[in-house]
Amino acid sequence: MSPEQIVFTIISHAGNARSYCFEGLKHAKNGNFEEAKKCLRKAGEEILEAHHVQTEMIQKEVQGEKQELSLLLIHAQDHLMNAMLAKDLIEEIIGLYGIIYPKER
Repeated sequence: MSPEQIVFTIISHAGNARSYCFEGLKHAKNGNFEEAKKCLRKAGEEILEAHHVQTEMIQKEVQGEKQELSLLLIHAQDHLMNAMLAKDLIEEIIGLYGIIYPKER
């Protein structure tokens, strides 16, 4: 995979993950916790795909194949870390919705 393909693969999977997270949050807000769980599961799968690409890149660097540090690569890493953080926080928020939602109805 070329450096550009690596970058855009990470960005694509991270973006998909973030979108699934916020979709799941919307479902939970409406009381549809099964759909919320499905979205978070899909988000996790997308993050895992991005992480595989990242890990492959790290392994190559450890073996001596240096990766050019570019602004695009840093941008891709930012996207991945933001998606991971969004997933963690949204899982917590969905858990809170699960506690308060039945009390409101």
